[in-house]
Amino acid sequence: MTFIESTKDADALTLTIVTEYEAPRERVWQLWSDPRQLERWWGPPGYPSTFEVFEFEPGGRATYYMAIPDGSKAWGWWRFIEIEPTSRIVVDDGFAEEGGAPATGEAGRMTATFDERDGRTRMTILSRFASVEQMDELLAMGQEEGMIQALTQVDAILAG
Repeated sequence: MTFIESTKDADALTLTIVTEYEAPRERVWQLWSDPRQLERWWGPPGYPSTFEVFEFEPGGRATYYMAIPDGSKAWGWWRFIEIEPTSRIVVDDGFAEEGGAPATGEAGRMTATFDERDGRTRMTILSRFASVEQMDELLAMGQEEGMIQALTQVDAILAG
């Protein structure tokens, strides 16, 4: 992985992370469209994910948990808003109760885009927060660092 940049914009309530991979766009797309591949990198090293529901279509949902080293689970949910095959995925996302039901609190929106250039794929993940409070809370919890660490696992998947 070539890490390009990570940018926080408090005025726009966004966090943008840009990476680039030695793989065609269709292959990088599979890392998102196949839940078994997604499980291999969604979450920082040592926090493996399990997707229990994965309805990969507009209006579909996903529920997952990350296994925490202390034995607990951190649950999350997605609602697929837009899917443009090999180009773009938009999901609303948030924390979930055990079992995957959305927890109370604000949802964010994550957009992943994929641009191929000379056989390499640039992936941009834009997280839009619902409020300054949500942005501050998630960044304090390590969202930026965790996402960058998670993305370091992608090269091994692409090579395998």
